[in-house]
Amino acid sequence: MINRYLAGERTRPRLVWENVQLLLVQTAQGYVIFDDTVLDKRYVRNIALARVQYSSNAKDVINGIGVATCVYVNPDLDRFWVIDCRIYAPKTDSKSKLTHVKEMLFYSVYHKRLLFSKVLMDSWSAAKDLMLYIEQLDKHYYCPLKSNRQVDDSNAQQPYQRVEFLQWTECEFRHDKQIKINFSGLRPVMGARIML
Repeated sequence: MINRYLAGERTRPRLVWENVQLLLVQTAQGYVIFDDTVLDKRYVRNIALARVQYSSNAKDVINGIGVATCVYVNPDLDRFWVIDCRIYAPKTDSKSKLTHVKEMLFYSVYHKRLLFSKVLMDSWSAAKDLMLYIEQLDKHYYCPLKSNRQVDDSNAQQPYQRVEFLQWTECEFRHDKQIKINFSGLRPVMGARIML
């Protein structure tokens, strides 16, 4: 029954948007949040959309259904709305989680025409292609970086170093620090900002 329900018309992302768009209160200072979760299906057999994957809730690899969501936040009103969601099923649609996030972002900008200035996401989304895409959209983004990520905050005056070894001024500590992120010899992402 669950497979039929999830595969049916009722779960299309379009329907989520149709149900929320009239309730949404937009602001230019708004932001979108991308997150993922794994619906735990360890004790259920024969669910086609379930697959073995890491769950941060269980802190283990489990059998479950991966779901990526997009939430719109109006900080002026301290309110939020789920505006999009995608089931992570690479065997069915050959899409990665990052592809789903990029598609949801594309639809937020070009189809839904949402007003927002920032994108917030988990460290799993801290990928070069997605960061460059967000920069092309002229949006700011915030995401945690793993402590071993190689970065440069010296404007190419010093070699890349691990995030955990960065030095912070009092002003940077209170606000943020602009850095370049090194992606294993690929073109660095310019102007990324990190916060403690």
